[in-house]
This record gives sequence, C-alpha cells and structure tokens, in this order.
Amino acid sequence: MNRYKLIILILPIVISAQSDLYPVEDYYGGGIGYSPMYMILDSIPGASKLRQVGVNPDNFNSPFVIHGGEGFTQISGRWRLGGYAGIGTSRISNALSVLFGVETNGIEGIQTTANDTSQPDLTEKYTGIFVPTLEAKFTFMISAITLEYVVPIFRDLEIASGAMFGIGRTIISIDQNTGTPRWDESFSNNFGQVINDTLVYEIDTTGTTSNLAIDALQGAYLPPLASSAGMTNLSGTFFNFQPYIAVKWQITDRVGLRLSIGYNKGVIRAGQWKLNDRFQISDSPESALSGLSFRTMIYFGL
Repeated sequence: MNRYKLIILILPIVISAQSDLYPVEDYYGGGIGYSPMYMILDSIPGASKLRQVGVNPDNFNSPFVIHGGEGFTQISGRWRLGGYAGIGTSRISNALSVLFGVETNGIEGIQTTANDTSQPDLTEKYTGIFVPTLEAKFTFMISAITLEYVVPIFRDLEIASGAMFGIGRTIISIDQNTGTPRWDESFSNNFGQVINDTLVYEIDTTGTTSNLAIDALQGAYLPPLASSAGMTNLSGTFFNFQPYIAVKWQITDRVGLRLSIGYNKGVIRAGQWKLNDRFQISDSPESALSGLSFRTMIYFGL
C-alpha cells in the first residue's frame, strides 16, 4: 500500500517535468543582445619587439575584453544561424629613466655596465623631469557569422555546439613617426636604446666637450634621435575561426542568458602586416591570435 502511495505522489512530478521538455515540432527561437567576449590570448604579436621599445606586453589586459553584439535565429530544425561583431582595446604605457651616453671607447654604439662590457662609454644619469613616455595600444576586431546545432534539454534550457568564422583584424600602435616599413625598424625607439628598462640616450659631442653636451640637456626636453624609425600603426587582417559550446537559459518570455566557451584561432601570415594601412611589411613574421574565449550574452527574444 505504501508503495502505491509513493507512486501516486511521484507521478504528477514526472508528468510536470515531461511537460517542460521541448516538443520537437514546436522548436523555434531567436534573439539579439550585448555579448562581451573575454579572450585569454596565448601571445601578443610582436611581444619581444614591444619590449625592445620599452613597454611590457604582459601588462595588456588579460583576459582581453571585446565588446560586441550578437544575434541568432532558427533556420531549419535544430540548426541556428547568427552573427557577431565586436572590438576591444587595451593600452599600456611606461615612463623610462634616461642615461646619457657619449661614445668614448671607439666601439660602435653606447657600451654601459648593463651591457656586460669591460670598456663602458661615458654615461651620466638624466636628472630632468622631461622623460620620454611611451604608450602602446593593442586593438582586436571581429566580424563573423555563427552556425550551431541546438540540443534542447528543457523548455527553458538548451545547449548548442557551433563555430564562429569570419574576418579578424588586429592593430598595434605606438605614437612615433614612421619611415621605411621594415619589421625590426618599426619597433625602434626614437630616443635611443632601451637596456634593463633604462633608455640610453646617445649624445653628439661634435664641436663641444662631453660634459658641456650633457649639461646642456640636463633639465631640458629631449629631442628624438630618429624621426623616421618609429612606428605609428601596424595592422593585420586574417581569417578568424572559433569553435564553441553554448548554454542558453530563457529567463522570461522575452529575456534570456547565454554563455559560451570556445577556442579562438587566427593567423596573420608572414609578410601580411601593414604600416599605416598603406605599406606592406614584407619581412614581418607570422603571428597567431589564439586563445581560450568566453562569451556572455543577455539577449532579447525567444
């Protein structure tokens, strides 16, 4: 008797749960909303060159945030088509200490104790307040379509497996003048050479003495030593592919939450970087823009 009572009590719960399952013939849906993407990039293109300039690429935001919008609609059965577009930017800066250098040992370039040399040139620390400040900006843009297959769990809950594929574009910029578009020179520091986070500023002593030349610059603005070796804007366009798994929860009749996790894969081929969107840098290396990605979306729709 107790067994029958238990069955009678459980039966309405089972029937209620069954009614929450999606009827296949009634399956449909679509929505649009704000969808930020959080990406943990495996590496930043040109990271070693940025360090030579005097900024640390490890200080770029991680995860890198792309602010975007996303939309989707049911096209046939459980197949869903959508689109995504977004852009994200991260900035880093550094104010370098300055070391004046005068070539006195006959060896090309300024030799300091930081260079592990036994014959250092004449050097003196700059004591003024007008130190060069460097700022680098990393920008990532995506414009893509999405295609996914949906597996309904309950009426208000589903999972989907799909992929995002389209065009990606990345830009690395530093506020310096430009010249002949070669990869290594594009990352040159206009004020000198950076050694252990110190800028070595070489002084021309033609027509004067070393001490007088150094004294003349102490406390003054430091003019750039090169006006054609710096970089203003490096950009690369590539095919972007991102497989993912998503979970969608319909909170109300017209509002829902969608969470996605995937892996982004994009490659800028060697020689495909451009300087100031005009000059192709033929010796630029291949650069990958890959990493784990997360998307969150508050959408309005069914």
